[in-house]
Amino acid sequence: MKSVVATGRTIEEAVEKALSNLSVSRDQVDVEVLEKPTRGFFGFIGSKTAKIEVIVHKSKCDHIVELLQDIFNKMYISVTVNIDEDPDAIHVNLEGENLGILIGRRGQTLDALQYIVNLAVNKVDGERKRVILNIEGYRERREETLQQLAFKLAEKAKRKHGDIVLEPMNSHERRIIHTALQGNPNVNTYSEGEDPYRKVIISYKK
Repeated sequence: MKSVVATGRTIEEAVEKALSNLSVSRDQVDVEVLEKPTRGFFGFIGSKTAKIEVIVHKSKCDHIVELLQDIFNKMYISVTVNIDEDPDAIHVNLEGENLGILIGRRGQTLDALQYIVNLAVNKVDGERKRVILNIEGYRERREETLQQLAFKLAEKAKRKHGDIVLEPMNSHERRIIHTALQGNPNVNTYSEGEDPYRKVIISYKK
């Protein structure tokens, strides 16, 4: 956590010095007054300047790194956390050796970790922002695999003139299947069931 101690003839003067030093705005910090200014005899003999400490608020990204590193330390694994933030989401990419344990079967462990991070981080300041966890391009590879699966099963539905029921998937993966087959003239897609057992149905257009 960044902080700086500053002095000045007044508290506001000390705060301005600290903000300039940290290159942040007033709404990004907390101010703790360590010593109030006092006037001495004749206005200057024995006078004391104001002394304050300015502490920069932790950002969502700071909290994400802190939370994940705490989890990884408890798991005794070494992971590098890289963060890229855009207006819509915070993208977190994890790098390290043997991180399959963090992906799990069909990404279930990664999805669970992402869910926990979203819950924890979005409680910080009340401003909600989606956090997306990825491990060395896993989500891109998974999306490509699901698209290829969708195309293959659509052909199977066409050959059978019947419906194909997929295994249960989370909402994001179901959306990938629906999107991949959206323009397919031979099949329709829809979902049925309740989470976490909700499935995609690829239905042949009769």
